[in-house]
Amino acid sequence: MHENPMELFQREAPEVAKAFNGLIMSIVTSKGLDPKTKQLVYIAMKAAMGDSPAVKAHLPMAKQAGATREEVIDAILMTLTVAGIRGVVTCLPEAVRFFDSETGPRQT
Repeated sequence: MHENPMELFQREAPEVAKAFNGLIMSIVTSKGLDPKTKQLVYIAMKAAMGDSPAVKAHLPMAKQAGATREEVIDAILMTLTVAGIRGVVTCLPEAVRFFDSETGPRQT
């Protein structure tokens, strides 16, 4: 079993981790974007990098903030214009599975 990288970071570099967490909290609490939009932007940025574990981790937060299946899919698709197909093929399947696991597959 692999150790959680954030737990390792906090244990091995507690002062740096504390400063990092402070930076994250200042972004989370800034007032320019609502929480749902912040989650969608984050998902799009991480999808552009092909970081499917980060996208997977943020899907529940996006949904809790009110993001819909279609909004998350669009956020991932937006990465096509800046990063090519990588984010779509690595992150879209997980997003679709996440939403479909709770509501059942969509009928076409």
